[in-house]
Amino acid sequence: MHRLPLIPVFVALGAATAGLLLLSLLLGSADFAPAAVWQALTDPAPTLARDIVLELRLPRALTAFAVGGLLGLAGALLQVLLRNPLADPYVLGVSGGASVFALLALMAGLPAVLVDGAAGLGALLACVLVFALAQGPGGWTPTRLLLTGVVVAAGAGSVVSLLLALSDDTRLRGMVFWLLGDLSRGDRWPWLLTLLGAATMLCVALGRPLNVLARGETLAATVGLDVRGVRSVVFVLSSVLTGCAVSTAGSIGFVGLVTPHLVRLGLGNDQRVVLAGSALLGGFVLMAADLASRVVLAPRQLPVGALTALVGVPIFLALMLRQRS
Repeated sequence: MHRLPLIPVFVALGAATAGLLLLSLLLGSADFAPAAVWQALTDPAPTLARDIVLELRLPRALTAFAVGGLLGLAGALLQVLLRNPLADPYVLGVSGGASVFALLALMAGLPAVLVDGAAGLGALLACVLVFALAQGPGGWTPTRLLLTGVVVAAGAGSVVSLLLALSDDTRLRGMVFWLLGDLSRGDRWPWLLTLLGAATMLCVALGRPLNVLARGETLAATVGLDVRGVRSVVFVLSSVLTGCAVSTAGSIGFVGLVTPHLVRLGLGNDQRVVLAGSALLGGFVLMAADLASRVVLAPRQLPVGALTALVGVPIFLALMLRQRS
């Protein structure tokens, strides 16, 4: 299959992301001209445009990019770990575990830092549970892991429904909207972008071992790869990335499932390229979904997770049909 040139694709995707960021600053319930946005970014004088652009739109757009990148990177890691293209934090129950623990922390009134920690712990425990339940004669298999993850995801969804039923009515609407995908918490983007950059560099550095691991654990062990160590790093890293994304924006599906497919389709199976491309494309996809959620029915805002599902399902089905043909 013909592969696209690597550097031009990344440059084009970076330029498209910058253009989408500009559109995110221009459009919304109140549209601004480019000159007004430029003045808001450069002139320290307080104006309505400056407040909206710097306090609302710019942090939200950067948060969307960071969360989308984290989800795309986590999805690519899980697909390598399980050697299954259907692996995804949402499908495997990792997002569900993070959502359960994050909701428990929110109901307990814990501060934001502890909510993040609870979400990461929930994601890690969900991963441990999936791998523990998937063990069978001869160890786990990718298919068994996938089926176990679907069951764990369903169980986590039931627990989330129970927690919502038991929650205070004054918090219920906000919790439901958060679960469907809410990017209004724009104060976290600096450390989220830092985490995304550090995790992407770490994953690229692990690209060669992951390329070997993707060919099977037996072959990886034969060539001397520390399979257990690499699996543990991928295991913990994907859980941390998912937990941070869920605690910030709720449970957003299909970003981590579709973006690695699109990158492999255009750029091949080198995990260094797939992981870096998934981070960049995941950020672009979620920024686009967030922009659409703000402008389609402005001034009303739609839950961004619902839009990613509406777009992700047909794209994923089209990819599956393409692979079959």
